[in-house]
Amino acid sequence: MNGIILGGRYELLEKVGEGGMSEVYKAKCNKLNRFVAVKILKKQFADNKEISQKFKREATAIANLSDTNIVNVLDVGTQDDIDYIVMEYISGKTLKELINYSGKLSYNTAIKIALQIAKALDCAHKNNIIHRDIKPQNILVTESGEVKVTDFGIAKSTDSQTITNTTSIIGSAHYLSPEQAKGTYIDFRSDIYSFGIVLYEMVTGRLPFEGDSPVTVALKHLQEEPIPPKNINSAIPDSLNKLILKAIEKEPIKRYQNAKEIIQDLQKIQENPDVVIGSQVVDNSDHTIIMSPINSQSQKTTHISKLEDDYYDDEDEEYDEEYDEDDKETVKKKKKNKNGVKKALIVVGAIILVLILGSIGYFLANGNSNKEVEVPNIVGKTVNEVKSEVEALGLQIKVKSTEKSDKPENTILQTDPKSGTKVKKDSIINVVVSAGEEQVDMPDFRDYEKTNIEKTLQTQGFTNYTIKEEYSDKVENGYLIKQSPSAGTKISKKTEIEIIISKGPEVKLVNVPNVVGEKEAKGKETLEKLKLVVTINYEITNDKSQDGVILKQSDSDSQRTEGTPITLTVGKFEEKIIDIAGLGLEAGMKVDDAIKILLRNNISYKIIGSGDIVESFTKEIKEGQTVEIKAKKSEKPENTENQQ
Repeated sequence: MNGIILGGRYELLEKVGEGGMSEVYKAKCNKLNRFVAVKILKKQFADNKEISQKFKREATAIANLSDTNIVNVLDVGTQDDIDYIVMEYISGKTLKELINYSGKLSYNTAIKIALQIAKALDCAHKNNIIHRDIKPQNILVTESGEVKVTDFGIAKSTDSQTITNTTSIIGSAHYLSPEQAKGTYIDFRSDIYSFGIVLYEMVTGRLPFEGDSPVTVALKHLQEEPIPPKNINSAIPDSLNKLILKAIEKEPIKRYQNAKEIIQDLQKIQENPDVVIGSQVVDNSDHTIIMSPINSQSQKTTHISKLEDDYYDDEDEEYDEEYDEDDKETVKKKKKNKNGVKKALIVVGAIILVLILGSIGYFLANGNSNKEVEVPNIVGKTVNEVKSEVEALGLQIKVKSTEKSDKPENTILQTDPKSGTKVKKDSIINVVVSAGEEQVDMPDFRDYEKTNIEKTLQTQGFTNYTIKEEYSDKVENGYLIKQSPSAGTKISKKTEIEIIISKGPEVKLVNVPNVVGEKEAKGKETLEKLKLVVTINYEITNDKSQDGVILKQSDSDSQRTEGTPITLTVGKFEEKIIDIAGLGLEAGMKVDDAIKILLRNNISYKIIGSGDIVESFTKEIKEGQTVEIKAKKSEKPENTENQQ
């Protein structure tokens, strides 16, 4: 279809993509002189009026959306049997391509992308549009890091990734919500589920549910619980882990209820990854919870021993049976149970007394061995560095947990007890150590322009970078010459990054010498060593001494940039050829007249033979040569009358 013009203005240039039901072309709007993307419904669906109308109706609705994170629909039309939608042309990659390239994204980068997707959904939902097919393939990321969501509500045919029927799109198998899988009523929360799956894939590099067929995957959405993303990527903060799991709850009522809620929580996590994301209480009369009444008695049971539990259980039985005042057997049982409890309490009391006395005796006997030592200040050092120091004091060290920080891995961040605290020997010092900084892949900035490089670094959260400029004869001005670390290297957000940008070829000023009077070869060499561009013009000269000598120079004794053109005029000696015939000499004329012409032109001559008429002469001579004239007598007398 290349070369076809739609709507009298959109010239199709090349096909750039294809889906189950449509093809996408890069096109040029001849009216506004800009590139656009044109999505065309495949011919096999052109006769399906329902699909055709849906294609145009929903595209028209989306054209009314105005959001920086949604690909703008510019025009909708039909020409002959071609249904088409015109959209803004986005230069970049799909989110799926970025995930495949990186394996997984850092959680900071994922949050930045997710925020933009959520804002696009919020705009669509406010305008009563459900996307129904949120997936990384439908999310474009520009070179500057801007996110554009596309394919809002556009129907897709059955393939390995998309489940559909004749009237509605259910969605892409790996990203569809449980309600889509069941074919039941869907609303905005279905998009939120798909959004959660996309975010899951961004931070883990994998999908929560896989299968041999779309149906198998759909069943897993209905029946299986996903592996928490933090179990796959431990660098994910708990807050983001909780947000993702909430977004992909199987019951819509348990999910985020709108995109605005997700945006708010994502912003909180972005500001503080350790923030606690709490589940919102949903007020819904259709859902009832049952809980045991809370009273002082139940609070006590959380702090008593198993024996005491048995005691209170027995007492509860007594309480229930006290209402049967006429049952004498019950009264007897009650008294028996009380006596049993009293005996049990006496036994327990005796045991406790023995333990107390034993402890006192042990303390008195070993008091001297339980000396107290002071917890040393080991914060800021690694566990290996302080292990021998701590053990020399008779203490033990135990890693309780790890936390991400800007400190090197295994550096101790805090201790329990704190330094300076007096503890007994053999006590354990619990420490929290650094898990190191989050590691991400160094971006590949090849073919990136300086502005895009800087914006990408800022968008992805890199702070310790410098951008230098150098002259280059090979790299175009404004583009990358070199980056350090190299692309794909694992680095932290604080790693020192150096970017070297081309300033193009270096412009240098040179003093142009005067080479007039020099031989051609020498003068040309002198100028070309200064990286000046020399052009040679030749001028004919009759002076043999000027042959091959520079006679003129277009520019000299001045400063010019390297590459400035200089024109040299060089003498070329050629002997002068005189056209004697051209001077007016001709055979048959009088010798005297011929001599006069030659003398006028300072040409020497020589008469051969006798006579008064020119028989022949040298037609051409070199300057300085002699013209030979062959004479003959005239055939007729000059004056016939005298002869008579």
